[in-house]
Amino acid sequence: MEEIKTVSTVEQNGSELLLTELEKQGVEIVFGYPGGAVLPLYDAVYCKAFHNILVRHEQGAVHAAEGYAKSTGKPGIVFVTSGPGATNAITGIADAKSDSVPLIIFTGQVATKALGTDAFQEADIVNITRPITKKSFQVNNATELPKIVRTAFGIAMSGRSGPVVIDLPKDIMSQTVEKPQAFELQVPTGPDLPAGAVATLAKRLSKAQRPLLLIGGGVAAANAASEVRQFVKKYQIPVVTSLLGLGIIPADEPLFLGMGGMHGTYAANMALANCDLLLNIGSRFDDRLATKPTEFAKNAWIAHLDIDPHELNKIVSTDLALVADAKSALQSLLAADFEPPAAKKWCQQIKKWQLDYPYRYQTEVGTIKPQEVVEEVGRLTHGDAIIVTDVGQHQMWAAQYYPFKHPRQLITSGGLGTMGFGLPAAMGAKIANPHTEVVLFVGDGGIQMTIEELAVIKQYDIDIKIILLNNQALGMVRQWQDLFYKKRRSQTIFNSQPNFITLAQAYGIESLKFNPNNWKKTLADVFSKKHCVLAETQIPQLEEVTPMIAPGSPNQAMMGID
Repeated sequence: MEEIKTVSTVEQNGSELLLTELEKQGVEIVFGYPGGAVLPLYDAVYCKAFHNILVRHEQGAVHAAEGYAKSTGKPGIVFVTSGPGATNAITGIADAKSDSVPLIIFTGQVATKALGTDAFQEADIVNITRPITKKSFQVNNATELPKIVRTAFGIAMSGRSGPVVIDLPKDIMSQTVEKPQAFELQVPTGPDLPAGAVATLAKRLSKAQRPLLLIGGGVAAANAASEVRQFVKKYQIPVVTSLLGLGIIPADEPLFLGMGGMHGTYAANMALANCDLLLNIGSRFDDRLATKPTEFAKNAWIAHLDIDPHELNKIVSTDLALVADAKSALQSLLAADFEPPAAKKWCQQIKKWQLDYPYRYQTEVGTIKPQEVVEEVGRLTHGDAIIVTDVGQHQMWAAQYYPFKHPRQLITSGGLGTMGFGLPAAMGAKIANPHTEVVLFVGDGGIQMTIEELAVIKQYDIDIKIILLNNQALGMVRQWQDLFYKKRRSQTIFNSQPNFITLAQAYGIESLKFNPNNWKKTLADVFSKKHCVLAETQIPQLEEVTPMIAPGSPNQAMMGID
Protein backbone atom coordinates (compact mmCIF):
# COMPACT_ATOMS: atom_id res chain seq x y z
CA MET A 1 0.00 0.00 0.00
CA GLU A 2 1.35 3.38 -0.99
CA GLU A 3 0.77 6.30 1.38
CA ILE A 4 0.39 9.79 -0.07
CA LYS A 5 0.23 12.98 1.99
CA THR A 6 -0.40 16.60 1.13
CA VAL A 7 2.19 19.29 1.71
CA SER A 8 1.74 22.94 2.60
CA THR A 9 1.43 25.39 -0.26
CA VAL A 10 1.29 29.12 -0.82
CA GLU A 11 -2.06 30.83 -1.23
CA GLN A 12 -3.75 29.82 -4.49
CA ASN A 13 -7.22 29.86 -5.95
CA GLY A 14 -9.00 26.63 -6.80
CA SER A 15 -7.91 26.64 -10.44
CA GLU A 16 -4.26 27.20 -9.57
CA LEU A 17 -4.45 24.55 -6.88
CA LEU A 18 -5.90 22.09 -9.41
CA LEU A 19 -3.11 22.68 -11.93
CA THR A 20 -0.49 22.40 -9.19
CA GLU A 21 -1.95 19.06 -8.16
CA LEU A 22 -2.00 17.82 -11.76
CA GLU A 23 1.68 18.73 -12.07
CA LYS A 24 2.40 16.73 -8.91
CA GLN A 25 0.67 13.77 -10.52
CA GLY A 26 2.97 14.03 -13.52
CA VAL A 27 0.42 15.42 -15.96
CA GLU A 28 2.11 17.07 -18.91
CA ILE A 29 -0.78 17.64 -21.28
CA VAL A 30 -4.53 18.23 -21.20
CA PHE A 31 -7.10 17.95 -23.99
CA GLY A 32 -9.77 20.59 -23.62
CA TYR A 33 -12.23 23.16 -24.89
CA PRO A 34 -12.98 26.33 -22.89
CA GLY A 35 -16.28 27.97 -22.02
CA GLY A 36 -17.85 30.39 -19.58
CA ALA A 37 -17.98 28.04 -16.60
CA VAL A 38 -14.27 27.20 -16.87
CA LEU A 39 -12.97 30.72 -17.45
CA PRO A 40 -11.13 30.73 -14.08
CA LEU A 41 -9.50 27.41 -14.95
CA TYR A 42 -8.38 28.53 -18.39
CA ASP A 43 -7.08 31.79 -16.94
CA ALA A 44 -4.84 29.68 -14.70
CA VAL A 45 -3.84 27.58 -17.74
CA TYR A 46 -2.76 30.83 -19.43
CA CYS A 47 -0.85 32.16 -16.42
CA LYS A 48 0.95 28.88 -15.75
CA ALA A 49 1.57 28.13 -19.46
CA PHE A 50 -0.02 24.73 -18.87
CA HIS A 51 -0.01 22.58 -22.02
CA ASN A 52 -3.59 22.35 -23.30
CA ILE A 53 -4.43 20.89 -26.72
CA LEU A 54 -7.34 22.95 -28.03
CA VAL A 55 -9.66 20.44 -29.70
CA ARG A 56 -12.63 21.43 -31.85
CA HIS A 57 -15.29 19.37 -30.08
CA GLU A 58 -15.54 17.95 -26.58
CA GLN A 59 -16.06 14.41 -27.90
CA GLY A 60 -12.74 14.84 -29.68
CA ALA A 61 -11.10 15.86 -26.40
CA VAL A 62 -12.13 12.65 -24.68
CA HIS A 63 -11.19 10.39 -27.61
CA ALA A 64 -7.81 12.15 -27.87
CA ALA A 65 -7.28 11.52 -24.16
CA GLU A 66 -8.22 7.88 -24.77
CA GLY A 67 -5.60 7.61 -27.51
CA TYR A 68 -3.05 9.10 -25.12
CA ALA A 69 -4.03 6.74 -22.29
CA LYS A 70 -4.42 3.58 -24.36
CA SER A 71 -0.99 4.00 -25.92
CA THR A 72 0.86 4.83 -22.68
CA GLY A 73 -1.07 3.44 -19.73
CA LYS A 74 -1.06 6.91 -18.18
CA PRO A 75 -4.37 8.63 -17.38
CA GLY A 76 -5.68 11.02 -20.01
CA ILE A 77 -6.86 14.42 -18.75
CA VAL A 78 -9.77 16.43 -20.17
CA PHE A 79 -11.11 19.94 -19.47
CA VAL A 80 -14.61 20.86 -20.71
CA THR A 81 -17.14 23.50 -19.77
CA SER A 82 -20.57 23.02 -18.22
CA GLY A 83 -23.86 22.01 -19.82
CA PRO A 84 -23.40 21.11 -23.49
CA GLY A 85 -19.64 21.02 -23.07
CA ALA A 86 -20.00 18.27 -20.49
CA THR A 87 -22.77 16.40 -22.29
CA ASN A 88 -20.75 16.44 -25.53
CA ALA A 89 -18.11 14.44 -23.67
CA ILE A 90 -20.48 11.65 -22.64
CA THR A 91 -19.93 9.33 -25.62
CA GLY A 92 -16.18 9.39 -25.06
CA ILE A 93 -16.62 8.75 -21.34
CA ALA A 94 -18.87 5.76 -22.05
CA ASP A 95 -16.30 4.49 -24.55
CA ALA A 96 -13.55 4.73 -21.94
CA LYS A 97 -15.66 2.90 -19.35
CA SER A 98 -16.32 0.06 -21.77
CA ASP A 99 -12.63 -0.35 -22.68
CA SER A 100 -11.25 0.27 -19.16
CA VAL A 101 -9.38 3.43 -20.15
CA PRO A 102 -8.06 5.60 -17.28
CA LEU A 103 -9.30 9.16 -17.79
CA ILE A 104 -10.02 12.10 -15.51
CA ILE A 105 -12.54 14.51 -16.97
CA PHE A 106 -12.89 17.93 -15.33
CA THR A 107 -16.23 19.53 -16.15
CA GLY A 108 -17.18 23.12 -15.52
CA GLN A 109 -20.33 23.81 -13.56
CA VAL A 110 -22.47 26.80 -12.63
CA ALA A 111 -21.69 28.52 -9.32
CA THR A 112 -22.77 26.65 -6.20
CA LYS A 113 -25.56 29.16 -5.40
CA ALA A 114 -27.06 28.55 -8.85
CA LEU A 115 -27.05 24.75 -8.64
CA GLY A 116 -30.50 23.27 -9.10
CA THR A 117 -32.00 26.47 -10.56
CA ASP A 118 -31.77 25.48 -14.25
CA ALA A 119 -29.15 28.17 -14.68
CA PHE A 120 -27.60 28.91 -18.06
CA GLN A 121 -25.61 25.88 -19.23
CA GLU A 122 -26.38 23.89 -16.09
CA ALA A 123 -26.49 20.10 -16.35
CA ASP A 124 -26.34 17.56 -13.54
CA ILE A 125 -23.29 15.89 -15.04
CA VAL A 126 -22.44 14.01 -11.84
CA ASN A 127 -25.65 12.00 -11.93
CA ILE A 128 -25.69 11.78 -15.73
CA THR A 129 -22.25 10.15 -15.76
CA ARG A 130 -22.55 7.85 -12.74
CA PRO A 131 -23.41 4.75 -14.84
CA ILE A 132 -20.47 5.34 -17.21
CA THR A 133 -17.68 6.23 -14.77
CA LYS A 134 -15.90 4.53 -11.92
CA LYS A 135 -16.72 7.60 -9.81
CA SER A 136 -18.17 11.08 -10.30
CA PHE A 137 -17.35 13.89 -7.85
CA GLN A 138 -18.56 17.44 -7.38
CA VAL A 139 -16.18 19.76 -5.54
CA ASN A 140 -17.91 21.75 -2.80
CA ASN A 141 -14.89 23.60 -1.43
CA ALA A 142 -11.56 24.40 -3.06
CA THR A 143 -9.72 23.04 -0.03
CA GLU A 144 -10.94 19.57 -1.07
CA LEU A 145 -9.32 19.72 -4.50
CA PRO A 146 -5.98 17.99 -3.75
CA LYS A 147 -7.76 15.17 -1.94
CA ILE A 148 -10.35 14.70 -4.68
CA VAL A 149 -7.80 14.87 -7.50
CA ARG A 150 -5.48 12.35 -5.87
CA THR A 151 -8.40 10.10 -5.03
CA ALA A 152 -9.54 10.33 -8.65
CA PHE A 153 -6.11 9.28 -9.92
CA GLY A 154 -6.14 6.34 -7.52
CA ILE A 155 -9.60 5.25 -8.64
CA ALA A 156 -8.87 5.68 -12.36
CA MET A 157 -5.67 3.64 -12.20
CA SER A 158 -6.38 0.97 -9.58
CA GLY A 159 -8.12 -2.34 -10.16
CA ARG A 160 -9.93 -2.26 -13.48
CA SER A 161 -8.99 1.17 -14.77
CA GLY A 162 -11.59 3.59 -16.07
CA PRO A 163 -12.86 7.17 -16.26
CA VAL A 164 -13.54 9.53 -13.35
CA VAL A 165 -15.46 12.82 -13.58
CA ILE A 166 -14.73 15.82 -11.34
CA ASP A 167 -17.35 18.57 -11.56
CA LEU A 168 -16.04 22.07 -10.77
CA PRO A 169 -18.50 24.86 -9.88
CA LYS A 170 -17.26 28.18 -11.20
CA ASP A 171 -17.00 29.91 -7.83
CA ILE A 172 -14.96 27.01 -6.41
CA MET A 173 -12.37 27.55 -9.13
CA SER A 174 -11.99 31.18 -8.05
CA GLN A 175 -12.04 30.49 -4.31
CA THR A 176 -8.79 31.39 -2.55
CA VAL A 177 -7.14 28.66 -0.50
CA GLU A 178 -4.28 29.24 1.91
CA LYS A 179 -3.78 25.62 2.91
CA PRO A 180 -5.52 22.56 1.48
CA GLN A 181 -6.99 19.86 3.68
CA ALA A 182 -4.46 17.42 5.13
CA PHE A 183 -5.22 13.83 4.28
CA GLU A 184 -3.76 10.41 3.70
CA LEU A 185 -4.57 8.30 0.67
CA GLN A 186 -3.83 4.61 0.43
CA VAL A 187 -3.74 3.15 -3.08
CA PRO A 188 -4.52 -0.57 -3.06
CA THR A 189 -2.49 -3.02 -5.09
CA GLY A 190 -4.03 -5.84 -7.10
CA PRO A 191 -4.74 -9.17 -5.36
CA ASP A 192 -2.33 -12.07 -5.81
CA LEU A 193 -3.30 -15.61 -6.74
CA PRO A 194 -3.84 -17.82 -3.68
CA ALA A 195 -1.27 -20.60 -3.41
CA GLY A 196 -4.00 -23.22 -3.71
CA ALA A 197 -5.23 -21.72 -6.95
CA VAL A 198 -1.72 -21.74 -8.40
CA ALA A 199 -1.37 -25.41 -7.54
CA THR A 200 -4.75 -26.23 -9.08
CA LEU A 201 -3.96 -24.38 -12.28
CA ALA A 202 -0.51 -25.92 -12.54
CA LYS A 203 -1.92 -29.43 -12.12
CA ARG A 204 -4.73 -28.86 -14.62
CA LEU A 205 -2.45 -27.27 -17.21
CA SER A 206 0.14 -30.00 -16.90
CA LYS A 207 -2.43 -32.75 -17.50
CA ALA A 208 -4.35 -31.03 -20.31
CA GLN A 209 -4.21 -32.56 -23.77
CA ARG A 210 -5.70 -29.60 -25.61
CA PRO A 211 -4.80 -26.52 -23.54
CA LEU A 212 -5.46 -22.99 -24.74
CA LEU A 213 -4.63 -19.55 -23.38
CA LEU A 214 -7.02 -16.64 -24.03
CA ILE A 215 -5.53 -13.18 -23.53
CA GLY A 216 -7.49 -9.93 -23.35
CA GLY A 217 -6.83 -6.23 -23.00
CA GLY A 218 -6.53 -6.61 -19.24
CA VAL A 219 -3.07 -8.10 -19.73
CA ALA A 220 -1.87 -4.95 -21.50
CA ALA A 221 -3.49 -2.80 -18.80
CA ALA A 222 -1.52 -4.76 -16.18
CA ASN A 223 1.73 -4.33 -18.16
CA ALA A 224 2.00 -8.11 -18.22
CA ALA A 225 2.90 -8.72 -21.88
CA SER A 226 6.40 -9.86 -20.98
CA GLU A 227 5.06 -12.41 -18.51
CA VAL A 228 2.56 -13.78 -21.03
CA ARG A 229 5.28 -14.22 -23.63
CA GLN A 230 7.46 -16.04 -21.11
CA PHE A 231 4.51 -18.22 -20.09
CA VAL A 232 3.76 -19.25 -23.69
CA LYS A 233 7.42 -19.97 -24.42
CA LYS A 234 8.05 -21.90 -21.20
CA TYR A 235 4.95 -24.08 -21.25
CA GLN A 236 4.38 -24.24 -25.03
CA ILE A 237 0.66 -23.50 -24.76
CA PRO A 238 -1.17 -22.14 -27.84
CA VAL A 239 -2.64 -18.68 -27.37
CA VAL A 240 -5.59 -16.70 -28.74
CA THR A 241 -6.29 -13.01 -28.09
CA SER A 242 -9.33 -10.79 -28.12
CA LEU A 243 -9.41 -7.71 -30.36
CA LEU A 244 -7.99 -5.55 -27.57
CA GLY A 245 -5.36 -8.17 -26.82
CA LEU A 246 -3.70 -7.93 -30.24
CA GLY A 247 0.01 -7.13 -30.02
CA ILE A 248 0.49 -8.72 -26.61
CA ILE A 249 1.73 -11.79 -28.47
CA PRO A 250 3.79 -11.01 -31.62
CA ALA A 251 2.08 -11.99 -34.86
CA ASP A 252 5.04 -14.20 -35.82
CA GLU A 253 4.92 -16.30 -32.63
CA PRO A 254 4.38 -19.92 -33.83
CA LEU A 255 1.98 -20.66 -30.96
CA PHE A 256 -0.15 -17.57 -31.66
CA LEU A 257 -3.41 -18.49 -33.38
CA GLY A 258 -4.62 -14.94 -33.90
CA MET A 259 -7.73 -13.12 -32.80
CA GLY A 260 -10.76 -15.16 -31.79
CA GLY A 261 -14.42 -14.32 -32.18
CA MET A 262 -16.74 -12.99 -34.84
CA HIS A 263 -14.05 -12.02 -37.35
CA GLY A 264 -11.20 -14.03 -35.88
CA THR A 265 -9.08 -16.70 -37.50
CA TYR A 266 -10.43 -20.15 -38.23
CA ALA A 267 -7.65 -21.70 -36.13
CA ALA A 268 -8.42 -19.49 -33.13
CA ASN A 269 -12.14 -20.23 -33.19
CA MET A 270 -11.71 -23.95 -33.76
CA ALA A 271 -9.24 -24.06 -30.89
CA LEU A 272 -11.73 -22.25 -28.65
CA ALA A 273 -14.40 -24.77 -29.64
CA ASN A 274 -12.24 -27.87 -29.18
CA CYS A 275 -9.86 -27.18 -26.28
CA ASP A 276 -10.12 -29.27 -23.12
CA LEU A 277 -8.69 -26.52 -20.91
CA LEU A 278 -9.10 -22.79 -21.36
CA LEU A 279 -7.23 -20.28 -19.23
CA ASN A 280 -8.63 -16.78 -19.76
CA ILE A 281 -6.56 -13.90 -18.43
CA GLY A 282 -7.95 -10.38 -18.78
CA SER A 283 -10.72 -10.95 -21.31
CA ARG A 284 -14.34 -10.42 -20.36
CA PHE A 285 -15.91 -13.03 -22.69
CA ASP A 286 -17.86 -10.36 -24.57
CA ASP A 287 -20.42 -11.35 -27.19
CA ARG A 288 -18.09 -10.69 -30.13
CA LEU A 289 -15.70 -13.31 -28.73
CA ALA A 290 -17.96 -15.79 -26.94
CA THR A 291 -20.53 -15.65 -29.72
CA LYS A 292 -22.78 -18.28 -28.12
CA PRO A 293 -21.94 -18.45 -24.41
CA THR A 294 -23.77 -21.73 -23.74
CA GLU A 295 -21.67 -23.44 -26.43
CA PHE A 296 -18.40 -21.63 -25.77
CA ALA A 297 -15.48 -23.99 -25.06
CA LYS A 298 -18.20 -26.47 -24.22
CA ASN A 299 -15.94 -29.42 -23.43
CA ALA A 300 -13.24 -27.45 -21.62
CA TRP A 301 -12.37 -26.92 -18.00
CA ILE A 302 -12.39 -23.11 -17.85
CA ALA A 303 -10.42 -20.86 -15.54
CA HIS A 304 -10.98 -17.10 -15.64
CA LEU A 305 -8.58 -14.61 -14.02
CA ASP A 306 -9.73 -10.99 -13.94
CA ILE A 307 -9.07 -7.93 -11.82
CA ASP A 308 -12.81 -7.11 -11.86
CA PRO A 309 -14.92 -9.56 -9.84
CA HIS A 310 -18.06 -8.46 -11.68
CA GLU A 311 -16.75 -10.04 -14.90
CA LEU A 312 -16.41 -13.50 -13.38
CA ASN A 313 -19.22 -15.91 -14.32
CA LYS A 314 -21.12 -13.02 -15.90
CA ILE A 315 -21.30 -14.41 -19.43
CA VAL A 316 -19.52 -17.77 -19.47
CA SER A 317 -19.79 -20.15 -16.52
CA THR A 318 -16.34 -21.19 -15.36
CA ASP A 319 -14.83 -23.93 -13.23
CA LEU A 320 -12.35 -21.64 -11.50
CA ALA A 321 -12.98 -17.90 -11.17
CA LEU A 322 -10.29 -15.80 -9.55
CA VAL A 323 -9.92 -12.09 -8.85
CA ALA A 324 -6.27 -11.44 -9.61
CA ASP A 325 -3.80 -8.98 -11.05
CA ALA A 326 -2.66 -10.41 -14.39
CA LYS A 327 1.00 -9.59 -13.87
CA SER A 328 1.35 -11.14 -10.42
CA ALA A 329 -0.80 -14.13 -11.44
CA LEU A 330 1.44 -14.89 -14.41
CA GLN A 331 4.54 -14.46 -12.27
CA SER A 332 3.14 -17.01 -9.84
CA LEU A 333 2.38 -19.47 -12.63
CA LEU A 334 5.87 -19.02 -14.07
CA ALA A 335 7.38 -19.65 -10.65
CA ALA A 336 5.27 -22.82 -10.25
CA ASP A 337 7.55 -24.42 -12.84
CA PHE A 338 5.09 -27.20 -13.69
CA GLU A 339 5.55 -29.84 -16.36
CA PRO A 340 4.43 -28.51 -19.77
CA PRO A 341 1.36 -30.31 -21.12
CA ALA A 342 1.86 -33.16 -23.59
CA ALA A 343 0.01 -31.42 -26.40
CA LYS A 344 1.99 -32.36 -29.52
CA LYS A 345 -1.04 -33.73 -31.41
CA TRP A 346 -3.07 -30.67 -30.42
CA CYS A 347 -0.42 -28.30 -31.74
CA GLN A 348 -0.23 -30.31 -34.97
CA GLN A 349 -3.99 -30.00 -35.42
CA ILE A 350 -3.80 -26.26 -34.80
CA LYS A 351 -1.01 -25.89 -37.35
CA LYS A 352 -3.16 -27.71 -39.92
CA TRP A 353 -6.05 -25.32 -39.28
CA GLN A 354 -3.69 -22.40 -39.73
CA LEU A 355 -2.30 -23.72 -43.01
CA ASP A 356 -5.63 -24.82 -44.47
CA TYR A 357 -7.69 -21.75 -43.54
CA PRO A 358 -5.65 -18.55 -43.23
CA TYR A 359 -7.18 -15.12 -43.71
CA ARG A 360 -7.63 -14.68 -47.46
CA TYR A 361 -9.10 -12.32 -50.02
CA GLN A 362 -9.43 -12.12 -53.79
CA THR A 363 -7.37 -9.56 -55.68
CA GLU A 364 -8.75 -7.87 -58.78
CA VAL A 365 -6.88 -6.14 -61.60
CA GLY A 366 -7.51 -2.40 -61.53
CA THR A 367 -9.02 -2.54 -58.02
CA ILE A 368 -7.43 -1.69 -54.69
CA LYS A 369 -8.48 -4.09 -51.97
CA PRO A 370 -8.49 -2.80 -48.37
CA GLN A 371 -6.79 -5.93 -47.08
CA GLU A 372 -3.77 -5.41 -49.32
CA VAL A 373 -3.55 -1.77 -48.26
CA VAL A 374 -3.29 -2.88 -44.62
CA GLU A 375 -0.70 -5.50 -45.55
CA GLU A 376 1.37 -2.94 -47.45
CA VAL A 377 1.25 -0.52 -44.51
CA GLY A 378 2.49 -3.37 -42.34
CA ARG A 379 5.39 -3.97 -44.72
CA LEU A 380 6.34 -0.29 -44.94
CA THR A 381 6.22 0.18 -41.16
CA HIS A 382 7.82 -3.21 -40.36
CA GLY A 383 4.93 -3.96 -38.02
CA ASP A 384 6.11 -1.30 -35.57
CA ALA A 385 3.55 1.49 -36.09
CA ILE A 386 0.82 2.38 -33.64
CA ILE A 387 -2.34 1.50 -35.53
CA VAL A 388 -5.47 3.50 -34.75
CA THR A 389 -8.82 2.65 -36.26
CA ASP A 390 -12.27 4.05 -36.34
CA VAL A 391 -15.17 1.56 -36.24
CA GLY A 392 -16.47 -0.49 -39.13
CA GLN A 393 -15.13 -2.91 -41.71
CA HIS A 394 -11.75 -1.18 -41.86
CA GLN A 395 -11.34 -1.83 -38.12
CA MET A 396 -11.59 -5.57 -38.71
CA TRP A 397 -9.35 -5.53 -41.79
CA ALA A 398 -6.69 -3.72 -39.77
CA ALA A 399 -7.03 -6.25 -36.94
CA GLN A 400 -6.80 -9.16 -39.35
CA TYR A 401 -3.98 -8.08 -41.66
CA TYR A 402 -1.59 -5.85 -39.72
CA PRO A 403 1.33 -7.79 -38.12
CA PHE A 404 1.10 -6.47 -34.55
CA LYS A 405 4.22 -6.91 -32.43
CA HIS A 406 3.74 -4.83 -29.29
CA PRO A 407 1.19 -4.29 -26.52
CA ARG A 408 -0.74 -1.00 -26.73
CA GLN A 409 -0.10 -0.98 -30.48
CA LEU A 410 -3.73 -1.22 -31.60
CA ILE A 411 -5.80 1.77 -30.50
CA THR A 412 -9.45 1.13 -31.26
CA SER A 413 -12.93 1.38 -29.77
CA GLY A 414 -13.62 -2.20 -28.75
CA GLY A 415 -16.59 -2.41 -26.42
CA LEU A 416 -18.75 0.58 -27.35
CA GLY A 417 -17.80 0.59 -31.04
CA THR A 418 -17.78 4.37 -31.37
CA MET A 419 -17.68 5.80 -34.87
CA GLY A 420 -15.70 9.04 -34.80
CA PHE A 421 -13.19 7.63 -32.31
CA GLY A 422 -10.32 7.23 -34.76
CA LEU A 423 -9.16 10.70 -35.79
CA PRO A 424 -8.94 12.31 -32.33
CA ALA A 425 -7.57 9.08 -30.80
CA ALA A 426 -4.78 9.09 -33.38
CA MET A 427 -3.95 12.67 -32.38
CA GLY A 428 -3.69 11.66 -28.74
CA ALA A 429 -1.57 8.61 -29.53
CA LYS A 430 0.87 10.64 -31.62
CA ILE A 431 1.17 13.40 -29.02
CA ALA A 432 2.00 10.70 -26.46
CA ASN A 433 4.41 8.89 -28.80
CA PRO A 434 6.05 11.57 -30.98
CA HIS A 435 8.84 9.29 -32.22
CA THR A 436 6.59 6.39 -33.28
CA GLU A 437 4.76 6.20 -36.60
CA VAL A 438 1.01 6.52 -36.03
CA VAL A 439 -1.34 5.31 -38.76
CA LEU A 440 -5.10 5.85 -38.78
CA PHE A 441 -7.37 3.55 -40.78
CA VAL A 442 -10.77 5.18 -41.13
CA GLY A 443 -13.88 4.87 -43.26
CA ASP A 444 -15.81 7.54 -45.10
CA GLY A 445 -18.60 7.29 -42.52
CA GLY A 446 -16.57 7.54 -39.33
CA ILE A 447 -14.23 10.31 -40.44
CA GLN A 448 -17.14 12.70 -40.95
CA MET A 449 -18.19 12.36 -37.32
CA THR A 450 -15.07 14.07 -35.95
CA ILE A 451 -13.45 15.51 -39.08
CA GLU A 452 -13.21 18.95 -37.44
CA GLU A 453 -10.17 17.66 -35.53
CA LEU A 454 -8.13 18.02 -38.74
CA ALA A 455 -7.84 21.65 -37.66
CA VAL A 456 -6.09 20.51 -34.48
CA ILE A 457 -3.70 18.31 -36.46
CA LYS A 458 -2.77 21.31 -38.57
CA GLN A 459 -2.48 23.73 -35.64
CA TYR A 460 -0.13 21.49 -33.66
CA ASP A 461 1.60 19.87 -36.66
CA ILE A 462 0.66 16.35 -35.57
CA ASP A 463 2.30 13.85 -37.92
CA ILE A 464 -0.18 11.03 -38.45
CA LYS A 465 -0.83 9.13 -41.65
CA ILE A 466 -4.53 8.89 -42.42
CA ILE A 467 -5.60 6.01 -44.68
CA LEU A 468 -9.18 6.71 -45.73
CA LEU A 469 -10.85 3.58 -47.11
CA ASN A 470 -13.83 4.93 -49.02
CA ASN A 471 -16.60 2.56 -50.08
CA GLN A 472 -19.32 5.23 -50.11
CA ALA A 473 -21.29 3.20 -47.60
CA LEU A 474 -21.71 2.22 -43.99
CA GLY A 475 -19.93 -0.97 -44.93
CA MET A 476 -20.36 -3.14 -41.85
CA VAL A 477 -24.06 -2.34 -41.50
CA ARG A 478 -24.53 -2.91 -45.24
CA GLN A 479 -22.79 -6.30 -44.90
CA TRP A 480 -25.21 -7.33 -42.15
CA GLN A 481 -28.15 -6.16 -44.26
CA ASP A 482 -26.94 -8.31 -47.14
CA LEU A 483 -26.41 -11.37 -44.94
CA PHE A 484 -29.36 -11.18 -42.57
CA TYR A 485 -31.92 -8.79 -44.11
CA LYS A 486 -32.14 -10.13 -47.68
CA LYS A 487 -29.97 -7.32 -49.09
CA ARG A 488 -32.42 -4.59 -48.06
CA ARG A 489 -29.81 -1.83 -47.88
CA SER A 490 -31.78 0.65 -45.83
CA GLN A 491 -29.95 3.97 -45.37
CA THR A 492 -26.45 2.51 -45.69
CA ILE A 493 -25.36 3.76 -49.13
CA PHE A 494 -24.01 7.32 -49.39
CA ASN A 495 -25.31 8.78 -52.64
CA SER A 496 -23.62 12.09 -51.90
CA GLN A 497 -20.21 12.47 -50.33
CA PRO A 498 -17.82 15.41 -49.98
CA ASN A 499 -14.60 15.59 -51.93
CA PHE A 500 -12.35 14.41 -49.10
CA ILE A 501 -9.20 15.60 -50.86
CA THR A 502 -10.51 19.15 -51.16
CA LEU A 503 -11.96 19.02 -47.66
CA ALA A 504 -8.65 17.97 -46.11
CA GLN A 505 -6.83 20.65 -48.09
CA ALA A 506 -9.27 23.23 -46.73
CA TYR A 507 -7.96 22.34 -43.28
CA GLY A 508 -4.39 22.70 -44.53
CA ILE A 509 -3.72 18.94 -44.62
CA GLU A 510 -1.81 17.46 -47.54
CA SER A 511 -4.04 14.93 -49.26
CA LEU A 512 -4.01 12.61 -52.25
CA LYS A 513 -5.94 9.78 -53.83
CA PHE A 514 -4.52 6.39 -54.77
CA ASN A 515 -4.43 5.31 -58.39
CA PRO A 516 -4.80 1.52 -58.81
CA ASN A 517 -1.84 1.50 -61.21
CA ASN A 518 0.79 2.90 -58.83
CA TRP A 519 -0.77 3.07 -55.38
CA LYS A 520 2.05 1.20 -53.64
CA LYS A 521 4.61 3.78 -54.76
CA THR A 522 2.28 6.56 -53.66
CA LEU A 523 1.84 4.92 -50.26
CA ALA A 524 5.61 4.65 -49.83
CA ASP A 525 5.87 8.36 -50.63
CA VAL A 526 3.27 9.10 -47.95
CA PHE A 527 5.41 7.40 -45.32
CA SER A 528 8.49 9.33 -46.39
CA LYS A 529 6.88 12.59 -45.25
CA LYS A 530 7.24 14.07 -41.77
CA HIS A 531 3.83 15.70 -41.55
CA CYS A 532 0.20 14.62 -41.67
CA VAL A 533 -1.03 13.22 -44.97
CA LEU A 534 -4.53 12.02 -45.79
CA ALA A 535 -4.46 9.29 -48.43
CA GLU A 536 -7.83 8.24 -49.83
CA THR A 537 -8.42 5.01 -51.66
CA GLN A 538 -11.61 3.90 -53.33
CA ILE A 539 -12.44 0.33 -52.35
CA PRO A 540 -15.20 -1.99 -53.62
CA GLN A 541 -18.51 -1.06 -52.07
CA LEU A 542 -19.54 -4.68 -51.56
CA GLU A 543 -16.25 -5.94 -50.11
CA GLU A 544 -16.95 -7.99 -46.99
CA VAL A 545 -15.09 -8.83 -43.81
CA THR A 546 -14.53 -12.56 -43.73
CA PRO A 547 -14.54 -14.98 -42.06
CA MET A 548 -17.55 -14.26 -39.91
CA ILE A 549 -19.64 -15.91 -37.23
CA ALA A 550 -23.34 -15.07 -37.39
CA PRO A 551 -24.76 -13.55 -34.19
CA GLY A 552 -25.82 -16.27 -31.79
CA SER A 553 -23.85 -19.00 -33.56
CA PRO A 554 -21.03 -20.93 -31.86
CA ASN A 555 -17.39 -20.16 -32.60
CA GLN A 556 -16.91 -23.14 -34.88
CA ALA A 557 -19.80 -22.10 -37.18
CA MET A 558 -17.74 -19.78 -39.38
CA MET A 559 -18.89 -18.37 -42.69
CA GLY A 560 -16.64 -17.30 -45.56
CA ILE A 561 -13.66 -19.54 -44.87
CA ASP A 562 -13.47 -21.03 -48.39
